[in-house]
Amino acid sequence: MSVLEFRNVSKSFPGVKALSDISFAVEKQEVHVLIGENGAGKSTLIKILTGVNSADPGSEIWIDDKRAEINSPVDALSLGIVAIYQDFSLFDNLSVVENIALGLQVTRQKKVVDWKEMRKKAEQAMKKVRLEADPDELVANISVAKKQLVAIARALVYDVKVLIMDEPTSCLSQGEVEQLFDIVRDLKADGVTIIFVSHKMEEIFEIGDQITVLRDGQYIKTAAKGNITVDELIELMVGRKVTYETYEKRKMTEPILRVENLCKKANFKDISFELNKGEILGVTGLVGAGRTEMVQAIFGLNRPDSGAIYLHGKKITVHSPVDAIKHKFGYVPENRLTEGLVQTQSIKRNLNVAILEELKNGIFLSNTARSKSAANWMEKLSIKPVLPDMPVGKLSGGNQQRVVIAKWLATNPEILIVDEPTAGIDIGAKEEIHRLLRELSDGGMSIIVVSSELPEVISICDRILIMKNGKIVAEMGDGATQEEILNKAVL
Repeated sequence: MSVLEFRNVSKSFPGVKALSDISFAVEKQEVHVLIGENGAGKSTLIKILTGVNSADPGSEIWIDDKRAEINSPVDALSLGIVAIYQDFSLFDNLSVVENIALGLQVTRQKKVVDWKEMRKKAEQAMKKVRLEADPDELVANISVAKKQLVAIARALVYDVKVLIMDEPTSCLSQGEVEQLFDIVRDLKADGVTIIFVSHKMEEIFEIGDQITVLRDGQYIKTAAKGNITVDELIELMVGRKVTYETYEKRKMTEPILRVENLCKKANFKDISFELNKGEILGVTGLVGAGRTEMVQAIFGLNRPDSGAIYLHGKKITVHSPVDAIKHKFGYVPENRLTEGLVQTQSIKRNLNVAILEELKNGIFLSNTARSKSAANWMEKLSIKPVLPDMPVGKLSGGNQQRVVIAKWLATNPEILIVDEPTAGIDIGAKEEIHRLLRELSDGGMSIIVVSSELPEVISICDRILIMKNGKIVAEMGDGATQEEILNKAVL
């Protein structure tokens, strides 16, 4: 029996047809995977289902064989449709209990908060998702994995019927992913239908029942996971065969950056390495190994307690990102949604934010220079749609990542640090980002790639540093395998 059905759902934005006659059904009590390249229309479809966006006339959504009118998020919640987005959409300044249950009070339009009921509902939901946390702890102080569980618990207080999970594992360790999948299976057993959006093939085939593919805003196919292969699925997604290219390992001998004995209590210890001109240096390890904290120290975002950084053989001081930019560093952060972009601002403003001084005409910013710069980088990095005044938050994940990279390329860096460069983007966009990074390094740029995706670091990096418990425990080059890297990172 279908719990949800899309019938001829379309959505148009000015100059863009985001969805075109999407029709497929989701059965009750299944994990239905929604997959497609960035820009395929997945996010738009989810926003229509949750009442964030309205569909074009003629579009229909049916719930339990009845046509549903979803004109707002409140309408969606009343129908038991809840989404957990990639950024979780939690309030860091509120407690765990408040994040889980306060929205329920709002949707009921109560003028006085019933704190006793709220706490009871929140604690029941926490128990269901096995969330072990102080109910009164601020969400800002809990781990990413626990934030994910808070977001799921929040969904449960609404008597959820259809739970949408958008890239739920993008920031989780393998152990945390397994815990999340156990919870998904429990929810399914309790009668909840899951729409699971992911680009990770191994996860799709582990947790999914049915898989629906979208491409360029159109419905392509729905198949049971047992009736389709990974290669077939990728070809349906991108419209062509895609291979994970492994680039030739290059041996560089011209050091540009040297880090010596960098330490910060509870973050990392005795970090020493060299980065050569034109080299791609990979940094990998388990979540919590200190990778991000280490590169943030190099960029001036996380001041170390001791140690030294040398650029072209000269010791430099990097106490802030301003210092780093002066020394021609660029930094693409792990979380592009909250750290890399201003979601409500235009593509043009985001592209130009790091080079405003260069775009001045006298004491004022030149609109001509800003437009020319944005158009230049949109063309160079194939950012689509080519609508510079569109809010960057409306772009697909892959195009948003290109905007973040372009923003830093505009500063003409010698050293580019990219943290999880392809997290939450599809395989076709990954291929393009990998090709871009190699082209930049071929042009002489030195790049540090922090990634937890082992095929990625093996594919594009010339050397790989492996971190464990805040220390570099090994270095590998040509011939490195996933098994060898994991052994060094774990044992």
